[in-house]
Amino acid sequence: MSPDVPGWAGVAASVALVVLAAAITWRERLGVTRELLVAALRAFVQLVAVGAVLSFLFAEAGLLGALAWLAAMVAVASVEAARRARGLPGALRTAATGIGVGTATTLGILVVLQVVDTEPRVLVPVGGMVVSGAMQVAALVLRGLRTTATTRRPAVEARLSLGLSAGDAFAPYVHETVRTALIPAIDTTKVVGLISLPGAMTGLILAGVDPLTAIRYQIVVMYMLLAAAAVTGLVTARVASRALFDDAQRLRAVPVP
Repeated sequence: MSPDVPGWAGVAASVALVVLAAAITWRERLGVTRELLVAALRAFVQLVAVGAVLSFLFAEAGLLGALAWLAAMVAVASVEAARRARGLPGALRTAATGIGVGTATTLGILVVLQVVDTEPRVLVPVGGMVVSGAMQVAALVLRGLRTTATTRRPAVEARLSLGLSAGDAFAPYVHETVRTALIPAIDTTKVVGLISLPGAMTGLILAGVDPLTAIRYQIVVMYMLLAAAAVTGLVTARVASRALFDDAQRLRAVPVP
């Protein structure tokens, strides 16, 4: 075992950090102590289970198993993103479409250009980063459009009454929502390496890889996440916008968040 990788004794010792966080939330009466402890326990159980599954996947499953695992990650991410926008028409289908297209487009380009290997050991971790980033953008877009459909309803209906189509009437709000959803990905890309060393680069350095080699991999990862965010945001917004209007181009009723 590499000396840079904590053993199970080190993992057990790190529980002290969870205890510290729980003590702070309990002392300040923040009301999230129970949730924090449950989250920590769930993370431990889930990561151990996923580690066991990935060990089998890397050894036995091959490319089809890796693709099935990626599909499962997209499904889970879609449910989570849709949960953030309850009440929005077709939220789950929209999230699945946006995340699925964003993930497939990004990974497809990298595989075709032979930047990323199709071995499960490479494809699954890289795909997980893409799905995670796409999920965050999809959730932000869905929440933003749900809020717009409720708070900007009079303005949208006024534009419709002037003879604009549903797409044209809603377009400014779609653009605003997508821009807002892309801000985290853009800002993270701007300051990468200056404020923090991202996960992929840090992991490679801890594994003993030369920093310049780790940097090359991290550049690919950042560009990958930026592209996935843009594609996911656009697709999610377009699909959600269509679902918000009926066949007569009337804005559907959306529950107030």
